[in-house]
Amino acid sequence: MLFVADSAKDKIQELKTANAELTDSHFIRVSVTSGGCSGLTYNLDFDDSQLPDDQIFEDNGVKVVTDLKSFLYLCNTTLEFSGGLNGKGFHFSNPNASRTCGCGESFAV
Repeated sequence: MLFVADSAKDKIQELKTANAELTDSHFIRVSVTSGGCSGLTYNLDFDDSQLPDDQIFEDNGVKVVTDLKSFLYLCNTTLEFSGGLNGKGFHFSNPNASRTCGCGESFAV
């Protein structure tokens, strides 16, 4: 399961409302790719097309989709949003990460 904190839900709804190109069929796609100082990097974007191996979750009224390979790294992760001056933006609270880099953009398992 992937979880969505209230802070992330509010920001996602705000972004969808502000961008006329985003419709109700758009969802959040989360993936993990190689890269970053710790070895793996999170990717987050809006998408409206599902792939055959996608894992689909809905939490807190937000549909989140990830590919099967990424889900192995993301299981039980919570998507959060911070609006403060330090670390403003979306971030992941990932219980599977053994270490993260200082900027929070990458992780290792």
